[in-house]
Amino acid sequence: MFSRTALARAFALPYGQSARPLTTSFGACLRQASTTTTSSQSHPEQTSEPLSATPRAQTSTPSQQPPISTPSNTIPTSKLPVPPTFTSPLKVTKSLLEKLPYLTTQKPHYITAHLHDKPYLLTEGDHLRLPFLMPKVKPGDVIRFNRASVLGSREFTLKGAPYVDERLFECRVRVMGVDAEPLRVKEKTKRRRRHVQKVQSKHRYTLLRVIDVKVKSAEELLQEGAVIVEAEEGASEVEVKA
Repeated sequence: MFSRTALARAFALPYGQSARPLTTSFGACLRQASTTTTSSQSHPEQTSEPLSATPRAQTSTPSQQPPISTPSNTIPTSKLPVPPTFTSPLKVTKSLLEKLPYLTTQKPHYITAHLHDKPYLLTEGDHLRLPFLMPKVKPGDVIRFNRASVLGSREFTLKGAPYVDERLFECRVRVMGVDAEPLRVKEKTKRRRRHVQKVQSKHRYTLLRVIDVKVKSAEELLQEGAVIVEAEEGASEVEVKA
């Protein structure tokens, strides 16, 4: 395959001289690559865009964010407080104005407040546990009862027909917290069925404390714009207990 002359010349050369051209060319390639990499790293500003302190003009229109929901939007319409519907001033009779000071000055007062058509006999300082959990309330909130059928003291009583006008009194209660009953387990089964179903229930109730029961005086009613009228059928009157 090879002639003797070519083989003799190849074996006659020393090992260092035969490997020198390969080493030189490979080293040159390495040095050239490292130099190119160093030069590209030492001058990054030539390839990247120069920084600028001036803000760029906004070309696209800003995206509209959804409106932030307020607490009034989260409460359903059926749970919102009923706004006042007083289109006319309070009408009081002369006999009511004459007997009202006797009821106002004689304390303590009691009230028969109605909540969800259930009457509650309350006086200042009483604790009330509602038979349900009142929604949308927190401990410390102050609530006003504006529906009452009876206002009274030891000797005098003011009855409504069927309810007393809420502008005649103030009944405020404070939410104390939530109470829970012990866990109840009820077993339910059916005939000809080898299975007993256990239903657990633990009801919670709202705790309230009456902080104020007040009957407004005749002077306060007149300052608020009450109008004196003649005796009308069905109007609220102060009665003296026998």
